[in-house]
Amino acid sequence: MKIEIVEFVEGARNARGIAVIIDVFRAFTVACYAIDAGAIKIIATSEISNAFQLKKQYKNSVLVGERDEKKIDGFDFGNSPTEIIKEDLSGKTVIHTTTAGTRGLISAINADQVITGSIVNAGAIVRYIKSVNPDHVSLVAMGYRAVHSAEEDLLCAKIIAKGLKNENYPYEARIANLQNSSGKRFFNPANIDFSPPTDFFLCTMINKFNFVLKATRRFDGNIDLMKIAI
Repeated sequence: MKIEIVEFVEGARNARGIAVIIDVFRAFTVACYAIDAGAIKIIATSEISNAFQLKKQYKNSVLVGERDEKKIDGFDFGNSPTEIIKEDLSGKTVIHTTTAGTRGLISAINADQVITGSIVNAGAIVRYIKSVNPDHVSLVAMGYRAVHSAEEDLLCAKIIAKGLKNENYPYEARIANLQNSSGKRFFNPANIDFSPPTDFFLCTMINKFNFVLKATRRFDGNIDLMKIAI
């Protein structure tokens, strides 16, 4: 099994085999919490206009997403796990758009399979990939706004890669230290309304969920994310 770590939209576009599109802060952490809150599926889209159009098609749906980290005008929720865990999304379809993560899903056009990546289900991702046993795995760290390397995404990629190789990796201290580096923004009082400190801790709860979210490309070019229990 060849494992590569790549970044950004270009990395997603060039991904082969199983592509794991990683967005820890916060898109694919939010997706996991939304499924845990009862959502039947998630539709990921890269454009705000597409999200509003999908909302018209799916009556029992909610809009979740961000631009510049903040909730989009007219959306039900921002891209915040703190918001999502307070809600009962039973039976609802979540329509999700973000700056980095959902763009990565849309861009992964050359991979055989695509799943989302986050710290909260990293162990399940490792088990799923081992069960498929592909020749090639592309771990795509989407980064901050899909243009700057993000320590949390690269750390998640490293955790998954080490797990696939059955190698020990002392990740606990590295995860905790994120609050002094890429996670510092969650502790800035100016950001509390849209990126509260609780988001940091919810995003870094290693192996909280025992499922993966597998992507299927829709007829309209958007992505359905469905839960696969591991």
